[in-house]
Amino acid sequence: MDSILQFALLAFTSLFTMINPLGVIPVFTTLTTGMTSKQAASIALKATSTALIVLLLFTFGGNFIFDIFNISINGLRVVGGILFFLSGYDMLRGKLTRIKSEGEEFVEAAKDFAITPLGVPMITGPGVITISIVMMNDAPDIAHKSLLIASIFIVMGLTHLILMSSRKIM
Repeated sequence: MDSILQFALLAFTSLFTMINPLGVIPVFTTLTTGMTSKQAASIALKATSTALIVLLLFTFGGNFIFDIFNISINGLRVVGGILFFLSGYDMLRGKLTRIKSEGEEFVEAAKDFAITPLGVPMITGPGVITISIVMMNDAPDIAHKSLLIASIFIVMGLTHLILMSSRKIM
């Protein structure tokens, strides 16, 4: 039982930390500036749905993809650790992503931002994909795998709620 609880907590905290929904808020609010609340809600739903689908695809099929390219899980762990470190280091330094806006062209372009770059790679980036593949590989049984999948759904649900509330937060 302790093993399952530890795995669930590790999965949730790792995914939530790497996705960093609070860090996505400035980008989301910038992209949805000038849009109605309904349009912004549509962008949030499309972005989190895209991120969820991509993450689930890699969670279930990541090992197969990496086997094709002859990439080992240990190599993925090293790269994932580096990505996780760099992400945390940028958070400590307070580094922000800059986005240039240019009037109405930006508002039109922002509608396409739901899938990329907002859904992928802002929400589901290489670090999150690495975490999900490694944790799926480390999960010893169906119970652990189910907890990982549940953690993915919970974190994406929270990300969606945070994006929906972003105008109030900012």
